[in-house]
Amino acid sequence: MSSVNKIIKKCLGEMSFNTGGGAINWYPGHMAAATRAINSRLKLADLVIEVRDSRIPLSSANQDLQPRLSSKRRVIALNKKDLANPNIMHKWVDYFDSCKQDCLPINAHSRSSVQKLLELVELKLKEKIAKEPTLLVMVVGVPNVGKSALINCIHQIASSRFPVQEKKKRAKVGPLPGVTQDIAGFKIAQRPSIYVLDTPGVLVPTISDIETGLKLALAGSVKDSVVGEERIAQYLLAVLNTRQTPLHWRNVHNNTLKELQNETDNGSDYNIKHLLPKRRALPDASNVHYVEGVTKEVQCALYSTLSEFQGDLQDENELEILIEKQFEALQKALKISSRANEARMMVSKKFLTLFRAGKLGPFILDDVPNPVVTSKS
Repeated sequence: MSSVNKIIKKCLGEMSFNTGGGAINWYPGHMAAATRAINSRLKLADLVIEVRDSRIPLSSANQDLQPRLSSKRRVIALNKKDLANPNIMHKWVDYFDSCKQDCLPINAHSRSSVQKLLELVELKLKEKIAKEPTLLVMVVGVPNVGKSALINCIHQIASSRFPVQEKKKRAKVGPLPGVTQDIAGFKIAQRPSIYVLDTPGVLVPTISDIETGLKLALAGSVKDSVVGEERIAQYLLAVLNTRQTPLHWRNVHNNTLKELQNETDNGSDYNIKHLLPKRRALPDASNVHYVEGVTKEVQCALYSTLSEFQGDLQDENELEILIEKQFEALQKALKISSRANEARMMVSKKFLTLFRAGKLGPFILDDVPNPVVTSKS
């Protein structure tokens, strides 16, 4: 058992992700109804776009739906590729290719990226297009992988292709998992008519692997309040440390140490509450500069604590001690008073926000499985 798994059990406690409540009740009632609706419509779909998070290509798959999806024409869209490590992303594409599964990394907010996805979908439907007057494409995925953002981008492309078609309501998009709670159809093409169904994000009723559940929580597919921000932040620190990621920030530390010391001497006071981008708001230069400064301080704090660490990262007790020191260092880096109520919670929230916004760099949390080997007859 790895030190990450051991520290999960020791520091995070015995968690259970199940619909019956247990330690963590994380399966909202509307998901059960949505799952039934999705299953009833899957048999009508001519093709399924399964949206997954590029940072967790396996963990973000709804395992309950896989038996049904494997029998359909399917394209796996690995969304949020801008947040995933490009040096590893190609290995995942090769892996899915070895499984004889079409896969395409995308950014749902990029029109050109989504255009490539639509071209692949049309290629996969080429035979059907010649035979059927109406085709149905279904978009499925767990919460907060970007399904609605993808639908909206597809809608924009369709509107430019077919300006005379009736205007359709855009899919709802929100920062919290589970915003889309019903199933809506959107016509994206004529001759043949192609409809895209946007579906709610649904999770499986039970996740036996705690680390998979934590990865989903870290990526935002499970609400923070369900698992707890401190637990998620502890898990993130365990992953970063065992991978020795902070040591890669040595140059950041060396190049900015004097600057950060000067800012501290001048009494600079950061406020991270506006880190998350606001809708319809153009980036403000001062905010960008501020976020960059906070990111550097956080990276320096984690680099310093890990570089000074003399223990064994594979020992869960010593790793736990390191993580405690890093929480203290992060609290100073984020300028959170030790007397502040729920200071540790504030540290966790701001640290997670930096990670999810990609400010700490691109990551892929899942390990690439061994390529599938097909037997030769």
